[in-house]
Amino acid sequence: MKNNDSTAKMRLDKWLWAARFYKTRSLAKQAIEGGKVHVNGCRAKPGREPRLGDEIKLRQGWDAKTVIIRALSDVRRTATEAQQLYEETPESIRLREEGAAQRKALRGSTPFPEKRPDKKQRRDLEKLRQQNLTE
Repeated sequence: MKNNDSTAKMRLDKWLWAARFYKTRSLAKQAIEGGKVHVNGCRAKPGREPRLGDEIKLRQGWDAKTVIIRALSDVRRTATEAQQLYEETPESIRLREEGAAQRKALRGSTPFPEKRPDKKQRRDLEKLRQQNLTE
């Protein structure tokens, strides 16, 4: 699992891919370049070398995670082996669970119609939207 060759250089985008945070290296690179990945509080570059003990903050969809690097690997393996490459902080886990609970609570309060609107109702909705845009 660990990269034993001390002369080999590891890239951050490759480590994120191997740790299964992103499905492809190009998605990991895009996330890093988009400012969604920070290492030790600083914005990272895809070619940055991750080190043991580095704190990585990353955003995946709705969730923001804070993980600490525990091992290095440039090979993508099973999910259980990938989880051994990092340790998520307790604060990060708590915040993710709270956010998921809030999203779940909001989902139940959103009103949905029982059926699709018919043609007349769609026309009425369109008139209402146009009136709101012109006001």
